[in-house]
Amino acid sequence: MNRYSIFSLARNAVNYHKDWEKAWRSPDPRPTYDAVIVGAGGHGLATAYYLAKEHRMTNIAVLEKGWLGGGNTGRNTTIIRSNYLQDESIAIYELARSLYEDLSQELNYNTMFSPRGVMMMCQTEHELRAFKRTAHANRLAGLDCRMIDRAEVKRLCPIINDSPRARYPILGAYYQPRGGTGRHDAVAWGYARGADDLGVDIIQNCEVTGITREGDTVTGVQTSKGYIKTNKIAVVAAGNTSAIVEMAGVGLPVESVCLQALVSEPIKPVIDCVVMANTVHGYMSQSDKGELVIGGGADGYNNYSQRGAFTSLEHTVTALVETFPIISRLRMMRIWGGIVDMTGDRSPIISMTDVKGLYVNCGWGTGGFKSIPGSGFVFADTIANDRPHPIAEPFGLNRFLEGRLIDESVAAAVAH
Repeated sequence: MNRYSIFSLARNAVNYHKDWEKAWRSPDPRPTYDAVIVGAGGHGLATAYYLAKEHRMTNIAVLEKGWLGGGNTGRNTTIIRSNYLQDESIAIYELARSLYEDLSQELNYNTMFSPRGVMMMCQTEHELRAFKRTAHANRLAGLDCRMIDRAEVKRLCPIINDSPRARYPILGAYYQPRGGTGRHDAVAWGYARGADDLGVDIIQNCEVTGITREGDTVTGVQTSKGYIKTNKIAVVAAGNTSAIVEMAGVGLPVESVCLQALVSEPIKPVIDCVVMANTVHGYMSQSDKGELVIGGGADGYNNYSQRGAFTSLEHTVTALVETFPIISRLRMMRIWGGIVDMTGDRSPIISMTDVKGLYVNCGWGTGGFKSIPGSGFVFADTIANDRPHPIAEPFGLNRFLEGRLIDESVAAAVAH
């Protein structure tokens, strides 16, 4: 680092970075846009980015009632994988995983993608059979995934309890070597800067309070910063999507619940892959700072809370202490909750609606972070061309009327 860079860093450290260039603008909303995206989380920002980059739609606003990335994007455990069961799910999640691999170069922003591998433990005979079925489906789809035995599980994760006398002994695992983790904030910031560079307006602290229609066509949105006219409204607001589209008279088959997680105090490196232990209901990885990132099952009742509660976390930690005994003496550093929206088949909704110009992207459950690039890419294509992208088409709302459910209740794993 040269002398100028050192003095520049020191100067900005004491003047609160006032001389640093902003990563994105903070514009006031214009009266009219070609499209409005509701929700400045990862999915909404990725949608805006691909609309601008791939479809040359730059007169776009992304509206966020709070701050950019302050919802589920910043409240998850950052796992990235594509080893789902159904062909439709494999297509969307593998598109996302493959886009993650080059996302830092695409956005010129370090998203810290780490393909450290994801292991999904088999601790009952039923679970072993279920993951063997998923392994066959994934192999037919061309995914690099395989079943591994207990010895390889122990080699990949030495701290795991592999005793055959354990209450839930390890029978093997389903392993995706190219799965891993990313940095949730960096993904949101990278897409935000990329969209802003292409001319997209990202408007924070701008809550949508109403959607206006003329007959069966949208005409605009009422917001806390005034009325905005548009003929395309894309709602990508995770657990709040159903409440927002209800303003336009559209109902969605989703339920919103809280999903909680925690991190431990930082320790030396002890685990360099992601381990999901579905039977005992917990999963764990280690961050670059040394914290153990821990998650478990979603709350058993509908709510919009973004706060953790000891009841759920006690259950999760109890389960993981049995699987990873060395963590029993660690101190918890912080906890949090995110709102996840779940469909009956545990698969997302990426769809046009009966109201012309109204589009929805929701129902990702606990698969939201891992799907951001793929979700944004196909949703942008759907909005721009006013017809479903081929990968998005199976996830339309009409599947619930036609009985074409995409059942991912097993492959979706721990929190479902």
